Amino acid sequence: MAIYHLSVQVISRKTGRSAVAAAAYRAGARLRDNRLDREQNFSRKRGVVHSEVLLPENAPEIWQDRERLWNDVEAVELRKDAQLAREVEFAIPREMSEAQGVALARDFAQSEFVDQGMIADLNVHWDIGADGMPRPHAHVMLTMREVDESGFGKKNRDWNRTELVERWRQRWAEHVNERLMELDIDARIDHRSLEAQGIDLEPQTQIGASAQRIELDGIETADRAEMHREIARNNGARIIADPSIALDAITHQQSSFTRRDMARFAHRHSDGIDQFNAVMGAMGRSPGLVELGKDPRGQDRLTTRDMIETEQRLHRAAELMAEKELHGVSDRDRERALTRAAARGLVLSGEQGAALAHVIEGRGLGIVIGYAGTGKSAMLGVARDAWETVGLEVRGVALSGIAAENLESGSGIASRTIASMEHGWAQGRDLLTARDVLVIDEAGMVGTRQMERVLSHAAERGAKVVLVGDPQQLQSIEAGAAFRSLHDRHGGVEIETVRRQREDWQRDATRDLATGRTQEAIHAYDAHGMLHAAATRDQARDDLITRWDRDRQAAPDHSRIILTHTNAAVRTLNDAARQKMREAGDLGEDVRVMVERGARSFAAGDRVMFLQNERGLGVKNGTLGTVEDVSTQSMTVRTDDGRDISFDLKDYDRIDHGYAATIHKAQGMTVDRTHVLATPGLDAHGSYVAMSRHREQMDLHYGRDDFASQDRLIRSLSRDRAKDMALDYEQPRDPVQDYAERRGINFRARVVEVIRKLVPKRLRDAVDDMLDGRRSLGDGVPGPEAGAGPERGRAGSDLVQQVSHLPETETSEDRERILRRARTQALVRHARAVDAIFEAQERGGKAGPEQVKELHDARKHFEELRPFGSHDAEAAYRKDPGLAREAATGQVRRAVRALQLETEMRTSPERRADRFVTRWRDLDRAVEQRYAVGDYSGYHAARKEMGEMAKSLERDPQLESILANRKKELGISLESGRRLGAELAFHHGIDLGRGRGLGL
Repeated sequence: MAIYHLSVQVISRKTGRSAVAAAAYRAGARLRDNRLDREQNFSRKRGVVHSEVLLPENAPEIWQDRERLWNDVEAVELRKDAQLAREVEFAIPREMSEAQGVALARDFAQSEFVDQGMIADLNVHWDIGADGMPRPHAHVMLTMREVDESGFGKKNRDWNRTELVERWRQRWAEHVNERLMELDIDARIDHRSLEAQGIDLEPQTQIGASAQRIELDGIETADRAEMHREIARNNGARIIADPSIALDAITHQQSSFTRRDMARFAHRHSDGIDQFNAVMGAMGRSPGLVELGKDPRGQDRLTTRDMIETEQRLHRAAELMAEKELHGVSDRDRERALTRAAARGLVLSGEQGAALAHVIEGRGLGIVIGYAGTGKSAMLGVARDAWETVGLEVRGVALSGIAAENLESGSGIASRTIASMEHGWAQGRDLLTARDVLVIDEAGMVGTRQMERVLSHAAERGAKVVLVGDPQQLQSIEAGAAFRSLHDRHGGVEIETVRRQREDWQRDATRDLATGRTQEAIHAYDAHGMLHAAATRDQARDDLITRWDRDRQAAPDHSRIILTHTNAAVRTLNDAARQKMREAGDLGEDVRVMVERGARSFAAGDRVMFLQNERGLGVKNGTLGTVEDVSTQSMTVRTDDGRDISFDLKDYDRIDHGYAATIHKAQGMTVDRTHVLATPGLDAHGSYVAMSRHREQMDLHYGRDDFASQDRLIRSLSRDRAKDMALDYEQPRDPVQDYAERRGINFRARVVEVIRKLVPKRLRDAVDDMLDGRRSLGDGVPGPEAGAGPERGRAGSDLVQQVSHLPETETSEDRERILRRARTQALVRHARAVDAIFEAQERGGKAGPEQVKELHDARKHFEELRPFGSHDAEAAYRKDPGLAREAATGQVRRAVRALQLETEMRTSPERRADRFVTRWRDLDRAVEQRYAVGDYSGYHAARKEMGEMAKSLERDPQLESILANRKKELGISLESGRRLGAELAFHHGIDLGRGRGLGL
């Protein structure tokens, strides 16, 4: 998927770096460094696919020579701490080919840097990561002085402005998104999620087991875990300041939500019980939060005012269109279109004829619901003919490229993706007119916000819109069920007679799947020998491949596809199917090539799937074909619609084997036979799509390790996960509550205060214990103080039981004494685990699995009783390892004091500021000393830690505010207008970029 990354750093002589060395590394070249009198040779570096120097107007042409350029930069900069160059690094979307990525990077460098007067040394790298996936990115080294025909002039201080960096970040996102839409690629990036001062939340990393282990150089209490907590704290502060951030994020993929959803979100984006409560309170008090009422399961549902307003705009636009009758087709023109269709051998059924009459009537909005395989596209082909007869222009769109392709091939309506169409509108191109008919296929997959934008534009321009789809098939990725809601409110027609399957019982089964009678459909396929159980999923997969191979050899002219739920299963099935092809001698000689998903072998006869829309080739994401010829440089494929396509792999490498596909890829597909591998992730919508793609036969395989019985299979495949709309819950509001809420009166807060006055202290203490992190929160949501990972939440639940089982006669003092003793025992156990690992390291070995597991368990137990207890203890042990050994013997007095000091450091901003200043000054001295003695490894390690400290201030505004009054102690003598972290980095020549640091 496309990701956003753009970082900026200064290459400074003060840090021991050379502009010539940096340029040589990024270009993968050998350059002579005149100042250092040595060669900087990185000619063996792999992955550099493009390298050039871009010059502004009036710059000397000799500087197109990279070696001459950067040696001249070194020569003109005389200060020993001179800033030599600025580097901008940015990630290129994987969805693009190399040629497209290079063109994008070049255009961006030209418009944002070169046209502003900078010289830009551009290098595009197309590295392959350890996971086999490409990591395309670009490095642009920029000069910092003005240039003219005579050479370098003065430094341009405007190029140092923070606002300029912010502009680059935003402009890169705009460049990428515009190009993705132009290329018809269904992906987008957002610079805001990585902005230091953006309103969006900072993405969090997953915390794995490795982040919880002890490393060889001491106790690493999980740098990743600590980073996770810091990001959570930062996000929590943002949400408290502006709770709409959280509400918008929650409603990105669901129109309504529960308080449990809010608690989960707050748990992930906060650190500690106090901040969790503050985040929940901020969201609960937000004027944008709206209570909807109860859902059918009795749960309270909530939404946002923005979501309701979006849905209201959607329905207003639909009402405006439905009221207008400007696009009618006469009965005579309709009959002529039907006659021409009949001449081609197409005779519409009664249902199709009714749907045709509905969509070509004058109203500006038409809605057609059709089960899978009911002939919707054929009906639309006749409608297109009728519309064009009266001078209307017909356009087709769909959410995905393959759905748009299927619409075009089935109806003759020129089609594209919705994203591509909206991009054109944003550029003022291809705007709808009053003579346009816009057909939206697979409309059930379109989210509410996108549907609202399209319908609002159409209503404003006076165009007609026809929505076609099936709300029971795959649901929209984004929030809402717009198609279903529009049909409920504005009506439409339904086509129920299934025409795709050739046998009546199979058509009945498809109808059963469409109407939620999954059990009847499964029993029907079982009765006809098309349901196949195996002991395990692996055996089911082998059985499927065997049946697929037998089927393809018996009926080679029939089309077929293997379907399953996940990409990983697709890869395994592709490999197994290809092995059968190889054993049968149906493949030519293998050619090993590198494609977007990694190394693959292709041969003549291989089935392939195209994974990206490419207009130049005439393929969509999901297009299938057969390899006719392949080499290490190029491939020729005959697509299933009969076209021969040849392409260079360096220009287009978004292909993979096409024997199997995910069910999402199959929506809109029709083949003769399907082979489906059922896995637990399937639901009613996915199974409906998977089991309705065929004309002749569908074989469903499953393993009893996934589904112990056929009943279990049916229950899984019957799960309804249909999305809702906020307006589904409309009900009259209580006028008293409405009056109170408009004036900021919160009934729940008032009730809590009353409870605290009336409930006995013993019960209040129990409640406080729960809120203080010693119990899990309600509805199974683990308290945030328990740290990352589900294990801690479950352990917290165990502790709830322990505390709740204390005798009712126990006083609060007794309870505290019991908890204090438990904390001491947890401290000793944790210290023993730490000391055991220290001993293993001292002997030159590595901690064993049992020791690592014991540490993990000890940490978990400690955290249950004292949030951050193991974190603070291990911070103390890092400074004085002897404390761990001492505490392990039961002598805990010094360890407890040290732990308390670490807790104060963590929770007291003033103490943290003192520690920050002391550590910063120590590191600054270490940098100078290590560089002077030639200890470059230690030098880089110290600078890296300084960079991490400076970066951490972005996530700790409280500490940043305190340190702003102590700049002199941090070595800052001049004001630059930057945030403190950026100012520290600027004065010390440190890279604060989020990407890789090359250290040159």
